[in-house]
Amino acid sequence: MPEQQSPATCGHNCGGCSSDCSERTAPAKLTPNSVSTINHVIGVVSGKGGVGKTLVTCMLASELRKRGYSVGILDADVTGPSIPKAFGVKGPLRGTETGINPAITTQDISIISTNLLLPREDDAVAWRGPVLTGIIRQFFNEVNWGKLDYLLVDMPPGTSDAFLTVMQTLPVDGIISVSAPQGLVGMIVGKAINLAKDLDVPVVGLVENMSYFECPDCGKRHSIFGETQVEEIAKHYDIPHTATLPINPSFAAMVDAGKVYDIELNGALDTIIEAI
Repeated sequence: MPEQQSPATCGHNCGGCSSDCSERTAPAKLTPNSVSTINHVIGVVSGKGGVGKTLVTCMLASELRKRGYSVGILDADVTGPSIPKAFGVKGPLRGTETGINPAITTQDISIISTNLLLPREDDAVAWRGPVLTGIIRQFFNEVNWGKLDYLLVDMPPGTSDAFLTVMQTLPVDGIISVSAPQGLVGMIVGKAINLAKDLDVPVVGLVENMSYFECPDCGKRHSIFGETQVEEIAKHYDIPHTATLPINPSFAAMVDAGKVYDIELNGALDTIIEAI
């Protein structure tokens, strides 16, 4: 059995070592290709699925674009991509000698996603870890992003290979965490927040999705999933900025119609936009 070497005694003889060097040596940060300049990279994360992380990514990208910034979205949820449908864009993508051209929405938001590379949008993506991490790297440095003020990275849930790849190899300036008003969700979301902090990636803000339902008849707010916990979670994990989003059936309808850009938020995400 190969002998596992400690970092202090490593002789860089990889063939005779059982260590996983990625666990102790941070890989070099990737850079965009020769035709791309990206000023800020922001990850949108959650330790748990089903809290609306992709919706928040789309909303943040749309709000930034409405303020005049050049924006791109890297869909790092490789096996469950949904960003293209939310904006109503389809493949196939085209390549040039410098890299892959991203899809461009009618509002000039650049998007790269595995669903833009598949023959049919409902084809399964059954790839293992090394392939997943490789495609995320390619999505960053082999795409013709052009000049972007912000690249938002829509992360898959959890803290496994994809999360580590993005946090360790992409020049992430900070993350936005997404949660829902339930204690269990808050605890699992905390795992992603803590890992980001362990990797020295700042946590910029917290968005609590599905925070309340506002009755269209009387205007009263109802806490369908329990009372909001956004301030409690933010205080516990020392997150400086927070926002809440309601349960709104029109959000789902707009996403299904490919019109996520047209959702009116009435300033609900302003504190997060200003923070990033």
